[in-house]
Amino acid sequence: MDHIDADVLTARLGRWVDGGGTLGGRLSRAVAALIESGALPAGVRLPAERALAHAIAVSRGTVVAAYGLLEESGLVVRRQGSGTRVAGHAGRRAGSERHRATAGLLAAAPAGIDLLRAVPRVSPGMTEIIAAHRLIVDPVVHSEGPTLGLADVRSRIAQVMTDDGTPTTAEQIVVTHGAQQALHLAVSDLVSEGDIVLTESTTWPGLTDTVRARGGRVHGIRTGPDGIDLDELEAAVARLRPVLIAVVPHHHNPTGSRMPAPARQRLADVAASFGVPVLEDRALASVSFDGVVPPSLASLRPDAPVLVSESVSKWSWSSLRFGWLRADPATVQRLRTARHLMDLSTSVPTQLLGLDVLAHARPLRREYSLIHAESAEVLRAAVAQWLPDWELPTVHGGLSYWAPLPAGSASALARLAAEEGVSIAGGTEFTAAIPTDTHVRLPFTASHDDLREAARRLGSAWLRYRELL
Repeated sequence: MDHIDADVLTARLGRWVDGGGTLGGRLSRAVAALIESGALPAGVRLPAERALAHAIAVSRGTVVAAYGLLEESGLVVRRQGSGTRVAGHAGRRAGSERHRATAGLLAAAPAGIDLLRAVPRVSPGMTEIIAAHRLIVDPVVHSEGPTLGLADVRSRIAQVMTDDGTPTTAEQIVVTHGAQQALHLAVSDLVSEGDIVLTESTTWPGLTDTVRARGGRVHGIRTGPDGIDLDELEAAVARLRPVLIAVVPHHHNPTGSRMPAPARQRLADVAASFGVPVLEDRALASVSFDGVVPPSLASLRPDAPVLVSESVSKWSWSSLRFGWLRADPATVQRLRTARHLMDLSTSVPTQLLGLDVLAHARPLRREYSLIHAESAEVLRAAVAQWLPDWELPTVHGGLSYWAPLPAGSASALARLAAEEGVSIAGGTEFTAAIPTDTHVRLPFTASHDDLREAARRLGSAWLRYRELL
């Protein structure tokens, strides 16, 4: 792509006008987000100032100011006669700021209610397992943790996946410190500088930040109540030749969407037909209010290159960093070196406690599902009371709502909410490529009292914000 038309750029900018600061500052931030995500690659010529001003209905001076700010930031180069182009090292700049989105979820106010992170409470069942656990170490077997995980742990994980409907052998398992490390391993193996990764337009920032840290480019695909748009995805696979498709088909974080069975089958078929690896994140799949938990995409097409990342943290104990990556045996062996360089192996005490958790997987998953189904209703009722013009979507599992704002900017509202003593995350933290700022994520993992108080404080912030619109 040598240049981008003004009308095309306008569509990609989304609701850039929302937020604080001057119009020029807001426009520069929106364009910067596109550059840093890889949606506007290095060398692309931006629209002429007058053309863009006409397309977005602002003065030429606003565009001149925005381009000037982008030039000062080193994101564009402006030359007389050749226009304004994305700087050649824009990708490296994005990589140097790769923790930006994830960091936003860790910035809760020290005194207040934290609705930034979706951290489930420890259930009574898990408390009993922790209390009953006895660390028994075999000085021979446990003298050093194998890079891929203890043999009996890999076998137990394989059995759990098989029981869940995905036939698995121990040779297909890498034990990790949680699903995030599993994701990191997969991306490190498959993504190099300049490679394209397809994912949902709104997704978990731990994925996008990891891809960008490798120098990869994230391309977001439109997402709806049934998950990723498969027509758009298949067209992007044919056009962009990605090295990876990364998806959360069941209880998507943050949107809560579910892919219906036909869509899941089609996605597996696309992976098999094009030979493009799919990374399926199932960390929240088992937190299901109605008990519906389909088997993984890997079970639908054994010939498709599907990798599966899972974790116990969302249905046992968030502080237990215990997860795994399922892949074909050849890929698992190839990952041995990468895992060894990362942190040698997963902690043996962690794996031994993980064995106890896996032995109680079914009752724990159901317990956590019931707990959070109740919490979801508590938050829904509180929002109806204090934010009556908000409409929460229906969710059937997971740990949060993806709440659309009736008007305005989620980032601006988040700033006012922090002043009221409640921390929330806006849409920009979860944007894969094209910046959006129209939703907030509302986890329902806090105590019922905190959820009710958070809604009251958020209602106060919303009243203040409405007066500014």
